[in-house]
Amino acid sequence: MRHVAILVETSRAYGRGAIRGIARYNRERGHWSTWFTTQGLGEGPPPWLAHWKGDGIVARIQNLAMARAVARTGVPVVNLRGNLPELPFPFIGADNDAVARVAADHLLERGFRDIAFCGYPRRFHPGMYRRGETFRQLVVAAGRRGHAFEPPLEGQAGGWEREQERLARWLRSLPRPLAVFAANDDGGLQVLDACRRIGARVPDEVAVLGVDNDEYLCEFADPPLSSIDINSEQAGYEAAALLDRLMSGKPLPAQLPSIQPRGVVTRRSTDVLAVDDRQVVEAVRFVRENALRGIREKDVAAHVKSSATSLRLRVRRVLGRTIHQEIKRVQLVKAQALLSATDMPIKQVAHAAGFSTVQYLTRVFHAATGCTPAAFRRRRGL
Repeated sequence: MRHVAILVETSRAYGRGAIRGIARYNRERGHWSTWFTTQGLGEGPPPWLAHWKGDGIVARIQNLAMARAVARTGVPVVNLRGNLPELPFPFIGADNDAVARVAADHLLERGFRDIAFCGYPRRFHPGMYRRGETFRQLVVAAGRRGHAFEPPLEGQAGGWEREQERLARWLRSLPRPLAVFAANDDGGLQVLDACRRIGARVPDEVAVLGVDNDEYLCEFADPPLSSIDINSEQAGYEAAALLDRLMSGKPLPAQLPSIQPRGVVTRRSTDVLAVDDRQVVEAVRFVRENALRGIREKDVAAHVKSSATSLRLRVRRVLGRTIHQEIKRVQLVKAQALLSATDMPIKQVAHAAGFSTVQYLTRVFHAATGCTPAAFRRRRGL
């Protein structure tokens, strides 16, 4: 039996999700003896590690002290934290380009013309920095106005109050309505606090989106914070699989997996449509509340007391897409969520998402994503 140390924090949602993924792999294939204790992100190496005799380690390595300690063990190590890219250990983490695309799609489809990124310096976390760079490129490519806030490095900010004052000044300088994509949920909470300081109403004047879907942080926020679920459980599962491979003496694969996000968990902070045409707003609201019932364009037109042709033209002019496309978009988002988070049979997924048949779901799904529902589910480890 192999002995594996799990050096992953239990204090944050990402770490807890990764631990669930590691545990799932161990139940299915590993059958390891695991050494695991509760800890926070960034803690130093545990004292027992210096004398531990094991076979492999999965860790979230936040600092050089932990990196040196796990290296001294001489066993294979898989890292689940990407803030120190120069480390010699293989890294499993989120596909930051995909995270950026999910964020951009979520905010663009709400009609915002001014969209900002609130992130961290490259030196703090290169992956989050790339997340922001890709996001800004997508915003500009969509013909919207992009803005960015990059706080100083830790130790240079002058404390919480000064950093929040700097963030508030930046937000006050930007046009509204405004959408802000924060690099993570911590940043999302800071943006929400800065909005309160300047009296900006969320989501009516400023919409805020985070990353990690840490339910404690997101529900603590006022209003509750929308956030991208980046599927840390799958990251933990893939890290465990890679460690098993290395402990068996096999080489690293030619390409390490990048974990695809599950999607946005929408809460109050982005529950808005930033357009002035009230009929279009009402039409889109009706679609989002009823698309899973299999409604058609004529049902939407009847609800807002408009002809289908007139409504189609107005929606396309304001949002750049048709009512039919909005219905299918809402249905696809639901189908993707069910495929990612449940083992519901695909026939039931089709029905729950408002599609009349599995074949129709498959055709629409493939046209939008380039893969079938079954292939989409396999990529997410279900």
